Amino acid sequence: MDNMVCIWNVWSRDKKKACVLNFHNAAVKDVKWSQQGNFLLSCGYDCTSRLIDVEKGMETQVFREDQMVGVIKFHPDNSNLFLSGGSKGHIKLWDIRTGKVVHNYNRNLGSILDVEFTTNRKQFISSSDVSGSNISENSIIVWDVSRQVPLSNQVYVEAYTCPCVRSHPFDPVFVAQSNGNYVAMFSSTPPYRLNKYKRYESHGVSGFHIKCNFSLDGKKLASGSSDGSIYIYDYQSSKVIKKIKAFGQACMDISFHPVMPNVFASCSWDGSVSVFE
Repeated sequence: MDNMVCIWNVWSRDKKKACVLNFHNAAVKDVKWSQQGNFLLSCGYDCTSRLIDVEKGMETQVFREDQMVGVIKFHPDNSNLFLSGGSKGHIKLWDIRTGKVVHNYNRNLGSILDVEFTTNRKQFISSSDVSGSNISENSIIVWDVSRQVPLSNQVYVEAYTCPCVRSHPFDPVFVAQSNGNYVAMFSSTPPYRLNKYKRYESHGVSGFHIKCNFSLDGKKLASGSSDGSIYIYDYQSSKVIKKIKAFGQACMDISFHPVMPNVFASCSWDGSVSVFE
């Protein structure tokens, strides 16, 4: 909310900020590392996405929109491309090399809460806010990346907003965190059906934008919770393996370390970030 992006030196004893990047003019909503780790992409309420060279601490490009930008995602196979989604329901695919929009994915959507590429990288999933109406047919949509067309309709028929969607690292499925206080599972191949026999329950969402993530090996799914705990589920059985009471306020997000399988970071509504081993 202070317009800054902070890079932390996780393993130093005094937990120093390695770098503070102050390029946005309003609250920062999302931030992603490039695959090589030398660039950061951030977006926010100033209607921009910004590419930052981390080593030089310099902003290299600004991508401007006519909406607040709430979520960004690099293409998993091509770090010159990224998706952005915003408050007016517009999703754009940008090319960093030209600084221009390659594709627009427009449909009468609420504010975009999350975007995620499917396992085969040819499609992506969008989740949008459905609180403006009781029609949930556009809450989760699967899109064809290259043809700019929605491939699905009414994937999720319950009238709940889903603040987070995540693809399994290997299996042709994706999950969606639902405001119904559970994580739902869907097939990421046509006809993109909801799995009625498997859901991950016990944690609370309670209107927070709580996120979840798969472990690197795909065997576990971890979710934040409105009660300040981290819930770790067995992917296959959907049972809770471990519950960690991490924060006094809602646990908003959890992210596994990209190399070390037993390390994950988590953050709270109170503004604190914790790393667990």
